[in-house]
Amino acid sequence: MRAVVLTAFGGPEVLSIQEVPLPVPGPEEVRIRVWATALNRADLLEREGRYPPPGNRPAYQIPGLEVSGVVDQIGERVSLFAPGDRVMALLSGQGYAEYVVATERMVMPVPDQMKLEHAAAIPEAYLTAFDALYEQGSAYPSAGVLIHAGASGVGTAAIQLAKQGNMSVITTVGSDEKVKRVRALGADCVVNYRESSFVSVVQEWTHHQGVSVVLDFVGQQYFEDNLRCLSPDGTMVLIGTLSGSRASIDLGLVLARRLRIQGTALRSRPSERKVALVQRFLREAWPLFQSQAIHPVVDRVYRLDKIQEAHRYMASNHNIGKIVIHIYSQEV
Repeated sequence: MRAVVLTAFGGPEVLSIQEVPLPVPGPEEVRIRVWATALNRADLLEREGRYPPPGNRPAYQIPGLEVSGVVDQIGERVSLFAPGDRVMALLSGQGYAEYVVATERMVMPVPDQMKLEHAAAIPEAYLTAFDALYEQGSAYPSAGVLIHAGASGVGTAAIQLAKQGNMSVITTVGSDEKVKRVRALGADCVVNYRESSFVSVVQEWTHHQGVSVVLDFVGQQYFEDNLRCLSPDGTMVLIGTLSGSRASIDLGLVLARRLRIQGTALRSRPSERKVALVQRFLREAWPLFQSQAIHPVVDRVYRLDKIQEAHRYMASNHNIGKIVIHIYSQEV
């Protein structure tokens, strides 16, 4: 089968398509003929050698944390899926390939009427957003939530999930076009961070009460300002560190307001905890896709042989929503 294999680390030019052996599913795994995968910031870090896959290094290091496709083969103890089922899956890697194997309980059915290319944009982004809001952030109806990078894949997911949870959403983006797009998704207040201070806007918007939860991808540059945006007993959930991983903070602020700082990462999480998250997501969030109350936001679709171009586009930070990579060319 064809797959994108990392044999060196560096820029997009190290991404090359090679022939690799077809994976064989274990007793509790399904093999998926991949229709599409989607890019994540983690893929860029892995390509640069800064985000290795968990556990022992695989024989072929293939990036890709999510896929959609059709079940091709099942292990002997699999009971939830059968060959021919349309599915999407959360992975720890290997998604840039024509076939993948996945643990049965981290596989999800594709909602009726949804195209497979759109389903590929769900697992990593929506599970990350769902986990950050509910598992890590303990968000609740009527809570105020500050979501940075609102036009990103996780950002667009978090805005929709928060609004469906009856939360008030303020988000930050970097262009007027992104302002319009995230407002259309339901954001109550949008800050173009190139033009305004998000701290002052949050304070004005909340009448100086602050928000209950902050979802942050930026890290160093925003760290202390995020804490200043939180209400007493609020939680900052750190999802990424795009501006750097070291920060100086006022610990007195944390103590006085009883703030909580929570880091999160799906890829390195123990399998049993990822399975528990996927199963909760299926119960509470999957019906929202089925009813079309929420939907994945897809910016562009590339063929697999354009994977280098897709990585360059993601690095430019111009995308609104997810960047999808087609593996097969016939819908099923």
